Amino acid sequence: MTRVVVADDQALLRGSFRMLVDTADGLETVGEAGNGLEAIALVRELKPDVVLMDVRMPEMDGIEATRQICASSDTRVLMLTTFDLDSYVYSALRAGASGFLLKDTPPADLLNAIRTVAAGDSLLAPSVTRRLIAEFTSRPEPAQTLARELSGVTDREREVLALIARGLSNTEISAHLHVGLATVKTHVSRLLAKLQARDRAQLVIVAYETGLVARAS
Repeated sequence: MTRVVVADDQALLRGSFRMLVDTADGLETVGEAGNGLEAIALVRELKPDVVLMDVRMPEMDGIEATRQICASSDTRVLMLTTFDLDSYVYSALRAGASGFLLKDTPPADLLNAIRTVAAGDSLLAPSVTRRLIAEFTSRPEPAQTLARELSGVTDREREVLALIARGLSNTEISAHLHVGLATVKTHVSRLLAKLQARDRAQLVIVAYETGLVARAS
């Protein structure tokens, strides 16, 4: 059973999310928080698998709460917001969030997102991904950062990292590089370890911040 905490400052929305989660197979809501401080406290107490985290909340916003949760636990965070803004996406992913969705996401897609994040994968809404790519590929390449942060990454791993940053799945990377799926999974595991990334979302951030994707474009 995947255990979920819902963090949103609007009680009506928390109740709606709770009802949706609790009627889904394999999911259950174990707590509700009205702000970031409450979310952190619930994670420490309940150790949920996933937090549905609103971005804008009083006392402590969702981004700072995510940063603290991801730094001190294995709980994964799925950000939810009504604002499709680049700054929120970037800040949320930098804080350690594994996914970012808009609140008008269809219920079935939201439930699938919870399961995806709980399984250790990352998830971004397509519109968010496109804007994130546009944001980072428009920046000048930081060559010194590239050399420093990717110094221990092999050429093949760099190829895999660039494809991850473009949103390809392991199966798609396997077909693109003409290698076995098991080989791709090994490369991804090594990238996670070498770059000290929690999941694929963090690999995307590294790829953009180092300029790897812009260089490969």
